Amino acid sequence: MDIETLKKNFEDHKFHTSFFETKEEAAAYLKEKIHGEQVGFGGSVTLQEMGLYDILKEDNDMAWHWRDDMPAAEARKKAMGSTVYILSANGVAETGELVNIDGTGNRVAASLFGPKRVFYIVGKNKIAPDLSGALKRAKNIACTRNAVRLGVATPCGARADDHCYNCSSPARICNATVILERPMNGMETEIVFINEELGY
Repeated sequence: MDIETLKKNFEDHKFHTSFFETKEEAAAYLKEKIHGEQVGFGGSVTLQEMGLYDILKEDNDMAWHWRDDMPAAEARKKAMGSTVYILSANGVAETGELVNIDGTGNRVAASLFGPKRVFYIVGKNKIAPDLSGALKRAKNIACTRNAVRLGVATPCGARADDHCYNCSSPARICNATVILERPMNGMETEIVFINEELGY
């Protein structure tokens, strides 16, 4: 992970950045920064691997459709109304762009409008040299592995070979692709980089 390049390019694009060696250090930092807030989570294996929901729920009103007792659709709507939203990215370009691909749309929508603060949690495995590489990674690694995890009836889900077939399956989970080049107006956006492999 080239910290100097990432810091320069993302901060030139008006993002805040922070860098940690371990997920535990990053979680402690987020616990210190986020308290007394309504916090929404996007679907994320990265956040799950960090145990971040349990760490933050002590001091915040949480909403995550992977964990809440309420129906998933209700939890997604609650998360979209949060003051703080936390998610990962499917691909990150060293040149200063974030790529996310979504099936339902709640994750990308909440990252673009609504919350006052957004945190992207990014393991070193998500980083590509440029935007083309980040898009390729998002399609062929993140999306296909999520399809396998979800057991969806798509070619990539069935074959589990890290290859996007650009299918038209009704079960397709990659319906919207968002490239974030700068923070949205009025939204404080921080990229929390972790020097470990996390998520897909």
